[in-house]
Amino acid sequence: MGRGSEVPAPQEPSAVTPARKEKQSLIPWAVAALALLAAFATLAGRGFNASRGSTLDAPQNALPQGGMDDRGAAVAGPNMRGPDISAMSPQERASRLYTRVMILNSEGKKDSVQFFAPMALVAYQMLEPLNADQRYDMGRIAEVAGQLDVARAQADTILKSAPRHLLGLILAARAAELLAQPAQRADFTRRLLAAEQAEMATKKPEYERHEDDIKRAVAAARSAGTRQ
Repeated sequence: MGRGSEVPAPQEPSAVTPARKEKQSLIPWAVAALALLAAFATLAGRGFNASRGSTLDAPQNALPQGGMDDRGAAVAGPNMRGPDISAMSPQERASRLYTRVMILNSEGKKDSVQFFAPMALVAYQMLEPLNADQRYDMGRIAEVAGQLDVARAQADTILKSAPRHLLGLILAARAAELLAQPAQRADFTRRLLAAEQAEMATKKPEYERHEDDIKRAVAAARSAGTRQ
């Protein structure tokens, strides 16, 4: 048989599943959406400052203007442009936005929280499947943005696989309190106090990262218990 009549060897079947292929195809669009939102924030902020005065808090000022410390917190830097979030890894984008939303919330800048929270939630959705640490971050963002159903869903998912996980219990208790469910809040708080010592001994990385949140939640739970 001549060379021209040879039958090509069959191709190896692709190892990429349809679901994974679809997810990979969405990532560039999600990155582009995040970059577009950041660009819009910058343009909107410039117009806002021009009309209202540069000392006011504009949306683009909510982006970290410096680097990050070793615990993921934003560090301000003078005369530095905001970061190009489209050039970051998915985890870096999510962590950066989580930190910024939490800072804005602590400063009482609710308008900026509402502006950046949707961007942050999209960034975390891009990380799926999420671990407990990432679900807690996503739940906290949803909580401060008033999306309590999302916060409770993240807490439920954490506790479904790890019923004694401290971050899941803290997030669930916060959601129950904001949803005016005192009995459920009391149950999650009781479970938090019962699990705290043994869970902290496991030295999970997320417990170290959110050590301050855990300390505050445990102290508040103990204080509430002494008043009952």
